[in-house]
Amino acid sequence: MIEFDNVSKLYAGDACALRNISLTIPDGELIFLAGPSGAGKSTLLKMIAGIEKPTTGRVMVNGQDVSKLQTSSLPYLRRKLGLILQDQKLLNDRSILSNVMLPLIVTGAAAQEAESRARVALEKVGMLDKANALPLTLSGGEQQRVAIARAIVNRPKIILADEPTAFLDRENANKVLSALKAFQSAGVTCLISSHDEQFLDQASRVIYLSKGQITDSWNSSIAA
Repeated sequence: MIEFDNVSKLYAGDACALRNISLTIPDGELIFLAGPSGAGKSTLLKMIAGIEKPTTGRVMVNGQDVSKLQTSSLPYLRRKLGLILQDQKLLNDRSILSNVMLPLIVTGAAAQEAESRARVALEKVGMLDKANALPLTLSGGEQQRVAIARAIVNRPKIILADEPTAFLDRENANKVLSALKAFQSAGVTCLISSHDEQFLDQASRVIYLSKGQITDSWNSSIAA
């Protein structure tokens, strides 16, 4: 379970990214964070992963107060998370298979186990046939699906996807969302930020943000 308890985030110059956010996300939900650019969606996701810390309030993930975790403890939290960022940050000097294996290798998994699990993850997103390809030979949609495979190779309980379809055509965007929905069907909690209204009806719940605050609809977030 993920809980935000009266969370605010201020940056230098008193810029407010989030203001008084309180919400609860039960296990196994597929939730969209909707709203225009600058609404606070990315900041909210980064707080769950401990990349950002609240100025006030607390963020709880599976009973842990993330803001109070020591830096040395954050890698253990993130092993339970699948992070899909706007920039895939695939390593261009190695194969797709090696990219997906990397999260397991750095945590000490044996090479044979890492390769086996990476192949399963690639198969789940329909990219196993490109296992030996280099990232730069793939389309944007294919790279995004590889990023999803890398995010789920450690069998996370929570997937955080920040605008995973932002730069994709409709066909590839649908493939990415179908992959995420398949993981949610298997019990994984999925939080997906998006400013694309056309995908919102696929969520268990939609949380609308505007100027760092929760609002009651997409229209009010645009108008705020």
